[in-house]
Amino acid sequence: MRAGTQARRHAGTKGHPLPHSALYVLGVLCALCVSAVTGLADDRVINSKHDLSRFGPGPARAVDENEVCIFCHTPHNASPEAPLWNRHSPTSYYRIYRSRTLQARVTQPGPASKLCLSCHDGSIALGLTLDRPLTDPIPMTQTYMPIGSDLTSDLSDDHPIGFRYDRTLANRDHELRSPQLVDHRLPLGARGELECTACHDPHNNELGNFLRITEREGVLCTTCHQLDGWRLSAHALSPMTVPLTVTAGQQLPYRSMADNACRACHVPHSAPRREHLLYQRPSELCITCHDGQITPVINQRSGHRINRLFEQTRPPEQRLHVSRFVECTDCHNPHAVAKNVFEGPLNFAARGPLVPPALEQVPGVTIAGVPIERSVFYYEVCFRCHSDRPVPIRKRTPRQQDDFGNIRRQFLPTAASAHPVAFPARGTNEVPSLRPELRTRRFISCQDCHNNPDAVDGGLLAEGPHGSRYDHLLVARYETRDYTIETSQAYDLCYRCHDRTSLLNDESFPLHRRHVVRGRVSCSACHTAHGVSGDSTRHGHLINFDVSIVGGQRQYLDTGRFSGSCTLTCHGVQHVNFVYGK
Repeated sequence: MRAGTQARRHAGTKGHPLPHSALYVLGVLCALCVSAVTGLADDRVINSKHDLSRFGPGPARAVDENEVCIFCHTPHNASPEAPLWNRHSPTSYYRIYRSRTLQARVTQPGPASKLCLSCHDGSIALGLTLDRPLTDPIPMTQTYMPIGSDLTSDLSDDHPIGFRYDRTLANRDHELRSPQLVDHRLPLGARGELECTACHDPHNNELGNFLRITEREGVLCTTCHQLDGWRLSAHALSPMTVPLTVTAGQQLPYRSMADNACRACHVPHSAPRREHLLYQRPSELCITCHDGQITPVINQRSGHRINRLFEQTRPPEQRLHVSRFVECTDCHNPHAVAKNVFEGPLNFAARGPLVPPALEQVPGVTIAGVPIERSVFYYEVCFRCHSDRPVPIRKRTPRQQDDFGNIRRQFLPTAASAHPVAFPARGTNEVPSLRPELRTRRFISCQDCHNNPDAVDGGLLAEGPHGSRYDHLLVARYETRDYTIETSQAYDLCYRCHDRTSLLNDESFPLHRRHVVRGRVSCSACHTAHGVSGDSTRHGHLINFDVSIVGGQRQYLDTGRFSGSCTLTCHGVQHVNFVYGK
């Protein structure tokens, strides 16, 4: 054993004197710690979790060692890795963090992080210091780092470290601030590396967990992470308590979701779900909090169902086709989602085609078919799945002019006719049946027709196309079967906008009553729901025949206002240039 080591050990345990030079250096090294015994214990090492002396507060502490700083620092025979460093450097090869959305190039932890990992990876005994022989470590109540603080050599469930945080990275990832704008209290390494010491100050535990900046309201996280829409989001402002079922029983530092902010969903160390450092997969987090509003809806007859066993393997911005299952993050950005304001039965009248607050900052596809990072219009969110690469939807009505599920094409400005979803109505005077309160509306929203019927008109369940007791996620009943008896319930969806009395009085098409009431022909037999491409004289007024009902040549010609002709076969009756008019 080295002479200096032996002398120090005796001074700490048996009262034997140290040389004057050693006493001087050690005294300077520990001065701040010793001076903080009274009144300032929280912002110094003494009485913090890093106090491993026999007077330390934690379960791991020395049996008979009085000194505090000696577990990391020594006046003699120190390692050059840090000032007067007294610990062995770990030799572990670490499993590093990986994510499909990670832009940084993460490597092995840098020198500053390895100082922390010399205790926290659990590979080196707490009492094994450089000033003592390997065979004679400081006796401890626990040999290695206690469970909970032991990060192990698997860092894939911890916030990534060991990468350069520079402007190049910030330019690649729009959700990161430029390092020049980051608070100066978060120091980077000499070459701009992000290490453990960026967030943690090992000598100051005033804020808990040795943090340099408070976690409250997400201040620490948003110092680096630039999340558009976060400050005004529903989650950032929520006074609700985060259920323990979300955090798997882990107690959060604050009471409300607004105060916990990022910590309500994310875990910086030892995260149960590694990617994005979450307590659970994203949709499970959403459902656990919103269980009373969401679960009764998504299990209905039709809906955007969530696979509770398997998660989508691609990030939201790369999901551009219909899938049997979805994730909540396909349509909602949890960092920007805001609360919808109820505005009446057709609750998007005021916003027109713009995205509602619940869909803020969500990727989409434009009417031209171009993917974008931030949707501006509601239909752009829908087009991510229901446009150019759709999977055939069950119970799809076979049409004369069939776009095979590509709804984007049905709403193009070149469409022969379409509901005013992507472009304003071409003239409400051409639709006498339109209800008076809707004549001033230039647009309708996808959600006007696709919605949870139990949510509208002040219902307590979640609004939006989560689920419906009707096919195709419809907000109301819409019969498409042939020989349907006409009632206000059978075509409730149509009658929400179109006046039933006007239609059955033949104020637009002079044969509506004959077809719908006497012939029991469904609206869907002649009209398509979204829009139809082609010649406006052949497909005006959303005319696009259901080929399972209408046979023959299937030709409609618009010959003017409220007049036209049909050549087709329906219910065994053949029409050849059958002319009608008012």
